[in-house]
Amino acid sequence: MTIKETTIKEEVIKWRRQLHENPELGFEEVETSNYIYQLLQSFSGLEISRPTKTSVLAVLKGLKPSASPLTIAFRADIDALPIVEEADVPFKSKKEGVMHACGHDTHTAMLLGAAKVLSSKREEISGEIRFIFQHAEEVSPGGALGLVDVGVVDNVDHIFALHVDPFVKSGTITMKDDVLCAAIDDFEITIIGKGGHASMPEKSIDPIAIGAEVVSNLHQITARKISALNVPVLSVVVFQSGNVLNVIPETAYIGGTLRSLDSVSREEAKKYVNQIVKGISEAHGASFKINWMEGYDPVINDKESVTISRKAAIEVFGQENVIHIDKPFFGGEDFSAYLRKSPGSMQFLGIYNEELGNNYPLYHPKFMVDEEALQYGTEYFVKIAEHLCMK
Repeated sequence: MTIKETTIKEEVIKWRRQLHENPELGFEEVETSNYIYQLLQSFSGLEISRPTKTSVLAVLKGLKPSASPLTIAFRADIDALPIVEEADVPFKSKKEGVMHACGHDTHTAMLLGAAKVLSSKREEISGEIRFIFQHAEEVSPGGALGLVDVGVVDNVDHIFALHVDPFVKSGTITMKDDVLCAAIDDFEITIIGKGGHASMPEKSIDPIAIGAEVVSNLHQITARKISALNVPVLSVVVFQSGNVLNVIPETAYIGGTLRSLDSVSREEAKKYVNQIVKGISEAHGASFKINWMEGYDPVINDKESVTISRKAAIEVFGQENVIHIDKPFFGGEDFSAYLRKSPGSMQFLGIYNEELGNNYPLYHPKFMVDEEALQYGTEYFVKIAEHLCMK
């Protein structure tokens, strides 16, 4: 019997809507984690704990003997974003300025569905299945690091996760080997010049002019300094200076982000940023400060784990709806923290249905989900468990 032929489909949608209406930001997921905890308590055979203040771990220990039992883990993130929702849905966010605009409500609901289905099959399961409901994926350095530190993936043979993709058709899944998501490093630059009256710029050291030169040169790094085979993405997204029309300000602030796929280009790009800021500032007699905020490592899928994922996906979606992709996603994901400890696989679940209207991107206030896709995510997790723990 498939998931879509059972009542679990309706339950997963109901749980998703409850979570969507009541979003909470990273490290503040008190009611969200309580809701998950209470639901898991209603399932049979689970050992439930709170490894951190706002996360939940459920462990299912199979009763079927095996000569070589495996321990596997599934992870869902539970936090929302500081976004005012504009999506026209009856279960719109009740919390002003907070929205599940990255699909974490769907990730959680799908994994709750898998936990309910698998907990009813304990006698058929050998080994151990861990269901990780992780806090603070959206808040660097991410909640995954804390969960790894307290041992939630100790002795785990494989860990799996899904992320929804609003640009992929519902009923399909995209699969990728090796590097899936980029590393994230954010930067803050302060140019410190000498303020003065706008009518006498020669008596000042203008941080705006210097900052403009810095920004222009920063964007040359990825175009001219690093091989196109490993090119990172560098974006300046903030440039702030001054607030009076006839005064040259003392300082200028520049902020941005660096996304890279490998450690060599990651370090090269950071080196060039430092060199450019230093060289241009000193050439104009200004001083500077650079603050790097290192974020998530790249998500690098394990080959064997991807093979397991692909086999399960073909059974759930059908061969024609399992799409191999070559290009990585330059967004970041703290699932990478688990992959430093255990081999694993994250893949993208399609949630776009043209009947719902435009496919708005992640983080958009009108982000929408085709809830019919959730049954496939739940069944995908169940199939992986069947392959590894129900032989």
